[in-house]
Amino acid sequence: MAKRLLAVVGAVVVGAGALVSSNGAIAEAENDIGEAISTGVGACGTDPAPQHESLVPKTLEVPIAYPVVTVDPGPPVENRERVKTELPTDPCVNPCPDLTDSPAAPPGLAEQLGLPRLIVRPQPFNFAFPDPNPPAVPPGPEPVNPDTEPAPQVPARAVPQVSAVREVAKLTGASSVNRTDKRWQVQGTDLGIMWESKPGEVALAFGDTVGSDFHPPGGMGLDWRSNLLAFSTDTTLADGIQFDHMVSDSRCHAAELLSSKKMDNVEITTIPTSGFAIGDRQYMSYMSIRTWNSLPGTWYTNYGGLAYSDDHGEHWTKDPHAKWDNIFGVSNFQVSAMVPEGEFVYMFGTPNTRLGSIALARVPKAQILNTTAYQYWRDGAWTPVGGSAAATPIVSAPAGELSVRYDAARKVWQMSYLDTGKAALVVRESDSPQGVWSESATTVSATQFPELYGGFIHPWSTGEDLYFTMSTWSDYNVYLMHVALN
Repeated sequence: MAKRLLAVVGAVVVGAGALVSSNGAIAEAENDIGEAISTGVGACGTDPAPQHESLVPKTLEVPIAYPVVTVDPGPPVENRERVKTELPTDPCVNPCPDLTDSPAAPPGLAEQLGLPRLIVRPQPFNFAFPDPNPPAVPPGPEPVNPDTEPAPQVPARAVPQVSAVREVAKLTGASSVNRTDKRWQVQGTDLGIMWESKPGEVALAFGDTVGSDFHPPGGMGLDWRSNLLAFSTDTTLADGIQFDHMVSDSRCHAAELLSSKKMDNVEITTIPTSGFAIGDRQYMSYMSIRTWNSLPGTWYTNYGGLAYSDDHGEHWTKDPHAKWDNIFGVSNFQVSAMVPEGEFVYMFGTPNTRLGSIALARVPKAQILNTTAYQYWRDGAWTPVGGSAAATPIVSAPAGELSVRYDAARKVWQMSYLDTGKAALVVRESDSPQGVWSESATTVSATQFPELYGGFIHPWSTGEDLYFTMSTWSDYNVYLMHVALN
């Protein structure tokens, strides 16, 4: 993410203080049960095997904030340009060397001396007056008044048994299985949120992205896009996920889907949090982030919202009414994971930051964009009474980067998230969305991959094979991970 203030310290989780191996190479680490973690390989024989970045950065970018009084410019203009480019099926072939193969800059004095390059970046911190002429908003859906219905919890399942932790492949950036730096000008990105966009196809949404002059830790560099979307029909996950294409706005350039104002303390970015499909319509939950905090793992949102696409992800519309405003910075459902199952879509949510507990809501599939149709799980019942603020936690804090799926084969709910108390990605299971959820089991720990976050489940995982994406702050790219569940 191009403007995250935490890049200067490279810290992303509270409690993840275990910074192992000063050179950052984790070709053969040990997991919590003593089994080897093997790294994946790149797409081409000419590419070097991907290596994790050192925890001692090569470049240190220091943002210097200065106050600016301005006027909120209103909704940002959405980029509607789309270009479909036929790329070589062989990812080793660079389709756009004129765009991606500019000569490397000569080493500076700091690099010659073996010291980190220092970049001081002035950055406005805005104090904005409201837009004096806000755009007209169309009328919202008719309010409804759903009933209160009992929904008791069920006994907790046993703790998932995790073994055979493996880094499968690097999915994004240089030397990745998709060579996104060459094919879509994606040098650094994070998240990798997945859902089944149609039978036999998976969508992958990414967060803040850098396209040139990429210098981790964090998403520092140029050509900043707040979010991207890729699609894949790859069913052989044991060697990674090959992207069929990314939504693009020009030749070899992945498009930003949900635009953002890119104004710190107004709206710095818009980041996807989950996605799902109902019929031919794609939905994406997202958070509008006002500013990143100086405390690691925390930020302030303006709201959590819903967007939809009726052309299979090419263009998206932010619904002006499907929002959960962040009142006093403590509101729930700012970061949401939404899962359709049966007659409902279930919404699991946390406040902004990675430090809150997890709450739950549901809505009939036909009313997804009508916030008055949502029932919140509260003390053993689905109820609209009290709204989102009254929802009872189903999993205690701390939790961040939430990912949930329903395993139809086993009729079991599965949840993955970053537990900042454990400094690890964890998994839980339950026989009902409201729980009781099992105790958490660690899948990957910060002792193995320092500064890790994410943990987004691949929808084609099974009860035995759990595939998920992981990002690290020092690398600022996305990796596919696998664990065996017993």
